[in-house]
Amino acid sequence: METDVMSKRAQFLSFVVFCLAAGLATSGFVFPWAAAQEGPNWHKGLPKQYKSKWLVHDLKRPKPEVVTQTASVGSAPSDAIVLFDGKDLSQWTKGNGKPAAWAVKDGYAELNNTGNIQTKKAFGDCQFHIEWRAPAEPRGVSQARGNSGIYFMGLYEVQIMDSYNNATYADGSAASIYGQHPPLVNASRKPGEWQVYDIVFRRPRFKDGKITEPGRFTVLHNGVLVQHNAESFGETVWRKLAKYRRVPEKGPISIQDHGDRQKVAYRNIWIRELDLSGSD
Repeated sequence: METDVMSKRAQFLSFVVFCLAAGLATSGFVFPWAAAQEGPNWHKGLPKQYKSKWLVHDLKRPKPEVVTQTASVGSAPSDAIVLFDGKDLSQWTKGNGKPAAWAVKDGYAELNNTGNIQTKKAFGDCQFHIEWRAPAEPRGVSQARGNSGIYFMGLYEVQIMDSYNNATYADGSAASIYGQHPPLVNASRKPGEWQVYDIVFRRPRFKDGKITEPGRFTVLHNGVLVQHNAESFGETVWRKLAKYRRVPEKGPISIQDHGDRQKVAYRNIWIRELDLSGSD
């Protein structure tokens, strides 16, 4: 009987220790023996990582910056630059130095046939978030229906288009790299419903005036992967082959007003500046 009691007591104490350890671990507590395991010299003698100046498991390698996320899906993280918060277009211009003239109301900006707008600040590698809505009552067909676009560095376009039950050429549909790559799937919502693009853009690289690495896009449309590391063949053009010309490392983000009274609306636009050079 005494042996059974001691056995049960030992089991209970083991359970308590386990719970305490689990709680401390999830709270971020580092056990002394874990810290000691990775002493200041523990990586010495390990091999050098591929394409890096750092050793494998190098304790001196810079630690990732802590970024605070919000509870709301799609809200800007702590290191993002908010380009449009639903109040005004103070971060944008018409490109000729004049203020952006799109209509702002009810937390969104709407095309009004006054021309493209572009960011005052220039960007290169980036993560870009934007929410958009095609008119609830579709007018026109093919490219004349909910047409707009986002131009990275003012040159390389991801297409905005009402592609819900709207036949058009594949490389001109919603979330296409316009004139180059159709999306992997059509993830479009109905006209009048808000849609979301999350885009990672890696700018093209040039050396001595020649292209050495093309630009690349990864795009999620309404949470669905539709472009995966897609190569940009050059500046966006219509009915022609895209080509590169040497440009600065950064350029403005431009949003197209297609000019045919298509009242596409935008809200919640933010961007994170990145360095996707692949070296550290």
